[in-house]
Amino acid sequence: MLKNVKRMIASVALVATLGSAAVALNGCAYGGVASTPDGTVVIVRNDFFLAGLLRKVYVCKANGNQLACTETAAP
Repeated sequence: MLKNVKRMIASVALVATLGSAAVALNGCAYGGVASTPDGTVVIVRNDFFLAGLLRKVYVCKANGNQLACTETAAP
């Protein structure tokens, strides 16, 4: 009985660890958001995949409650 409980706990811990690693490796994080006095918002998106090689930069103009964004080249 005790072996089954230990095995179940170990299995749950392994699945949780693998699941969190999969999310961390395949997820994305918005590395930065900045705004300027003229209403321009710059959003930098860094992908964790390939050590951040898929970085994207969006320049957005705020117009009321909407953002009109264009993708630009990453620096």
